[in-house]
Amino acid sequence: MAITTIDPKTALVVIDLQAGITAMPGAPVPTADVIKNSVELANAFRERDLPVVLVNVTFAGDGSDAMPGRVDQGMAGMQLPEGWDRVIADLDGHESDIRVTKRNWSAFYGTNLDLHLRRRGVTQIVLTGIATSIGVESTARYAHEHGYHVTVATDAVTDSNADAHQNSVERIFPRLAENGTTAEILAVLPAAG
Repeated sequence: MAITTIDPKTALVVIDLQAGITAMPGAPVPTADVIKNSVELANAFRERDLPVVLVNVTFAGDGSDAMPGRVDQGMAGMQLPEGWDRVIADLDGHESDIRVTKRNWSAFYGTNLDLHLRRRGVTQIVLTGIATSIGVESTARYAHEHGYHVTVATDAVTDSNADAHQNSVERIFPRLAENGTTAEILAVLPAAG
């Protein structure tokens, strides 16, 4: 794991740090640490006038717009509490942040994320969020396929399953991204201002 550089036009993309998801325990990285590290990165990106993208996932209350297809574990019949899809207060409230709402695992599929990034000349994304093996990995795959340089903050991502997290971090991300800690990313961020 090594971060070689952060491009001058890099965006932070925060995946699904929202009320209903952050309420669940994370493994192996505690959810509280993911939030703390994501907030630290978001503040550093904002200080440098670099884009911060807050991604949330949501579905209609009846699940009618959830991903189609036959699966063993789906959303059918799942009752989601009011406000489960709101971005957490620790990250919310910054007018300059870009908001992207998705209804799939990837923040790219079926959203305007790529358009937002390309219009700003972004060539690299730094990823944080939950769940490592689902939303974060899917977004990393799409970003890589779209030609972005990808960096994953390994102490700012977690999962509900530690083995799934480790598989993504150890086997998948090295083929898609450079990976390192929040401190390592902050150490190579261009100076503010």
